[in-house]
Parts: sequence; C-alpha cells; structure tokens
Amino acid sequence: MKQRLITGVIAFALFIPFVIYGGTPFTILVLILGTIGFQELLKMKGRTLWSVPGLISLLALYAFMMPGDWTLQVSGWTGYTKVEFAFIAVILLLIHTVIVKNSFTFDDAAFAILGTLYVGMGFLYLIETREASLAYLIYALLVVWFTDSGAYFTGRKFGKRKLWPEISPNKTIEGFVGGIIYAIVAALVFNYFVDLNHPIYIIILVTIVASVFGQMGDLVESALKRHFNVKDSGKVLPGHGGILDRFDSILFVMPLLHFLHFI
Repeated sequence: MKQRLITGVIAFALFIPFVIYGGTPFTILVLILGTIGFQELLKMKGRTLWSVPGLISLLALYAFMMPGDWTLQVSGWTGYTKVEFAFIAVILLLIHTVIVKNSFTFDDAAFAILGTLYVGMGFLYLIETREASLAYLIYALLVVWFTDSGAYFTGRKFGKRKLWPEISPNKTIEGFVGGIIYAIVAALVFNYFVDLNHPIYIIILVTIVASVFGQMGDLVESALKRHFNVKDSGKVLPGHGGILDRFDSILFVMPLLHFLHFI
C-alpha cells in the first residue's frame, strides 16, 4: 500500500502539469503512454514491439493516435489519410504471415490491429478532449478516479454480492453502484465551480453512463489479463502495474463522451 501511494502521488504530480499545459507536450506524453500501453498488450500475447510485426503495428497505432491537426499535416506531406496508413499496416502484417510461414499468424495480425484500435483510439480521444477543453478533461478524469475510488471503498465496506467473479473476483455489485454514486457527487461538485454548460440532468445521466463504461473498461482489461494469465499489464508503475492498468477506464470513457456529443 505504501509503494502504491508513493507511486500514485509521483505519477499524479508528473501528469497534472502536462494536463494543465496541454498542447504539443501533452500530445507527446500521451503518444508515449500509448506506445507503452500497446507494448504491454503485445507482451501479454507473447509478442514484442521491437519486431517486424510490432513496428508495423506501430504505424497503425500512431495513425489512430494522431490528433486532427497532426493528421492534416501528415496527410499533406504524404497524401495518405490515417485510415489508409492503418490499411497499409494491415496489408503488411498479412504479407508478413506468409513470409514467416505462419509463425506469425492471421490471429496474431488480427490481435495487433484490434489492439491498435483499442489503445490508439482511446488515447486519441484523451488528446482530443484536452484540445477541446481543459474543464471537460478534468471532469472526465474526476469521473474515472472517483468511480474507481468509490467502487473500492464501497466494495470494501459493504460489498457482499460478486459482480463478475469469473473476470474480477474482488469486484462487487455494491462497489459498482458506489462507484457511480461517487462519480455523480464529484461531477456535480465540479460543475458547481466550473460550469460545464449542460443541464444538471444531462450531467447526471452522462456521468452515470461514463461511470458504467469506465468500470466496463476496467473489466475488459481484467478479462484480458485473466485470459493471458498475467497479474498486471506491466511494471512501469510500481504498486499499480502498467499503463493499461491505470488507463483502462479512460480508454473507454474518453471516446464515449465524444460519441455522446457531451464535449
């Protein structure tokens, strides 16, 4: 617990200045986080980023993660859209399966491309949210953090009924509900000080959906780890695990807020 607390404080102190400053430094930080997260995902499957298919997958990852203004510049230089870059990566991965005589299989290629979508699009919307508004990014982070804390403390205090024991044995229905309640309170308090320009009922409804999706993102990553029989996605954050362990909920919540046209 002590190691977890120390790591959390240090990570928070390093991350928040980038969030506040925004711009290119924040975008570069998120690209780095996305690269590490994708490397963790490949490692779960026994693959490495520093290989031919790994580097090809990076092409698709960065294509998905590039924010709008960067995409326009790269498209202007190359004449290709981000979708075309991703498709080029798919073709190269499939060709690679033939060259290595299926030691890298179609399933491996499919896993890599799905992984670039999962990680790349989630982190893209983290960047896009910051470019749209600092207030909405802080709102989203508060919803995720308070959902996580609320689920943990409520589950420890009142948790009796298991939520999804086959996926995450420690999570409870009481914790799930507690996380939503904590998120709503945090959102309303934040909106009191920083007007989000939405009616209260919209903020409450979106917060409930975002909290549920955030917890589903957590469960998805738990399912991945259970499938590949690993405890943590990585070790870059002592006491917390890897980047995916810390950003699993954010990868679901950030796109959701844009899809709901809340931001």
